[in-house]
Amino acid sequence: MDLIDSVNRKLAALDAQNLIRRRRVADTRCAPLQVVDGRAVLAFCSNDYLGLAAHPRVVAALREGAQLYGAGSGASHLISGHSRAHAILEERLADFAAPHIEDARALYLSTGYMANLAVLTALGADSDAAIFSEQLNHASLIDGARLAKAAVSVYPHGDLAALEAQLAASSAATKIVATDSVFSMDGDLAPLPGLLALCERHGAWLVVDDAHGFGVLGAQGRGALEHFGLRSPHLVYVGTLGKAAGVGGAFIAAHASVIELLVQRARPYIYTTAAPPALAHALLTSLDIITSEEGNALRAHLESLVTQLGVELQLQRWDRPASPTAIQPVLIGSNEEALRVAAGLYAKGLWVPAIRPPTVPQNTARLRVTLSGAHTHDEVARLAAALNELEGAS
Repeated sequence: MDLIDSVNRKLAALDAQNLIRRRRVADTRCAPLQVVDGRAVLAFCSNDYLGLAAHPRVVAALREGAQLYGAGSGASHLISGHSRAHAILEERLADFAAPHIEDARALYLSTGYMANLAVLTALGADSDAAIFSEQLNHASLIDGARLAKAAVSVYPHGDLAALEAQLAASSAATKIVATDSVFSMDGDLAPLPGLLALCERHGAWLVVDDAHGFGVLGAQGRGALEHFGLRSPHLVYVGTLGKAAGVGGAFIAAHASVIELLVQRARPYIYTTAAPPALAHALLTSLDIITSEEGNALRAHLESLVTQLGVELQLQRWDRPASPTAIQPVLIGSNEEALRVAAGLYAKGLWVPAIRPPTVPQNTARLRVTLSGAHTHDEVARLAAALNELEGAS
């Protein structure tokens, strides 16, 4: 019981700091209007940025994929689990990346977390490598850097001068700069053109985690590389397929030689059962929608919702950092007040999560509002009115 008591003391310490996290149970599909814990709510908390998670065509493709390939893959990709659906999806994803990466090839993995671990542990597998990690990187990039044998340096958020000084001072044989494209708690964009220029100047890889950009940014939804018009053999691109694409998994796109190295050396890819082929089959339809006129319309609508929220929020004490993306944070400060406001919204039938340390720095607890192309203007107006009211009453 001493062991259990020690765990309970840790839980009590978290509770005293208002840092306990609790799960809610969604009873219905991922969509703006959901039933959660038996209650109808309007959700502003998913990363389903285009509303494809419940799109009828994607759901039908998932059903068709299960009929064609069954429920599971049965083994890892290098044993017997690599299906025709996986192979076709990787070819399509390589085509997505081809305008930005010479001789592009793609690799499909079960999750975005695994993809980032795979990239950094494989490229940074040698002790004479160095990883330069953005200060506000996602936990998966941070953990990938920790697991690699490479030395790790952290550069301040968006600080190109600081990164250049670190790269210039490094004598590592392999240099890897790792960054999010859209920062998940702030919604701002990394200075990718400047980062790529530095990597080309110093002979470094640029690993871009485009979890929140793929499907949303760029004229055809091809992500941050399209948004900035980048092309280079130095790019290693990670795209997540469980957010804007609406299904699940992730992919890495890079020069064919880099992908072959990952197939041979990336432990998160080699030593796990392949994702169900039905998911890969459904994702082919997601890609069709993303690049279609429907996808263009969804992105335009999402952009209009971002503009609307900025106009209708009339915050006096709380802060809304400038974000051109679907991620719209409302900075509140204390953990206690952030939880109180989130509870106030939930009482009004609005589901918006309170984000607290260690996900964000101390004293920057916030609401993380995420918008979707499936939201309506009336729903966003309802959210803005509730936030204005709760700030005034606090």
